[in-house]
Amino acid sequence: MARLSVNLNKIALLRNARRTGVPDVLRFGRLARDAGAQGLTVHPRPDERHIRRSDVPALADLVAPWRPGFEFNIEGYPDEAFLRLVADVRPDQCTLVPDAPDTFTSDEGWRLDGDRAGLVRDAVARLKGWGCRAVVFIDPDPDAAERAAALGADGIEIYTGGYGAAFARGDHGALLERCAAAAGRAAALGLVVNVGHDLNLDNLPPLVAALPALHEASIGHELTADALEMGWTAAVAAYRNALAGT
Repeated sequence: MARLSVNLNKIALLRNARRTGVPDVLRFGRLARDAGAQGLTVHPRPDERHIRRSDVPALADLVAPWRPGFEFNIEGYPDEAFLRLVADVRPDQCTLVPDAPDTFTSDEGWRLDGDRAGLVRDAVARLKGWGCRAVVFIDPDPDAAERAAALGADGIEIYTGGYGAAFARGDHGALLERCAAAAGRAAALGLVVNVGHDLNLDNLPPLVAALPALHEASIGHELTADALEMGWTAAVAAYRNALAGT
């Protein structure tokens, strides 16, 4: 069964609208685990518009007693500041994304050529030296999965934003096939297969069915939006059930 890692960025975004500390990201992390999530994800961006650097050690401490069955995943661009943060907290998994500092949200995978290939290769080696699973964010492209493997990555996360948009339009078949092809190539190479971005209770079931090797989905925005209607714990449970095919 594919694992659910709940992304807490949007909880932190709401908290940052006031100076009261409400909602508390640690409390929502506990509630996510109690509702059946198997991990937490954060993406501390340079402008700290949602998760702050100070949140990361606190969340690592929260997760520590729940290991190894529950994991902490940190996403980010592998500059020195980000890698120092990862080195300090040693998450179970680190997902490298190609976002520039001013990027609104992740919207494409790595182009693993030239200087960027070297940057990712060096970051992957450092992550593995710290005992982190090194995951590379890629577009749904089998060749990108091969390039990630050649750089030493332990896994990939397939960017599913395009799939989510196509699903909403009703013409997602081709992108679903591309996601499946990338996942299949990655699995054949021994890589962990993760997915993330714009996944919801409607578009998850066909994706799960098409990706038998799926290890984990990182979901935050759509889950948080659904939680406004159904409640946080119910939303977490619903997404875990969708990943389980129930």
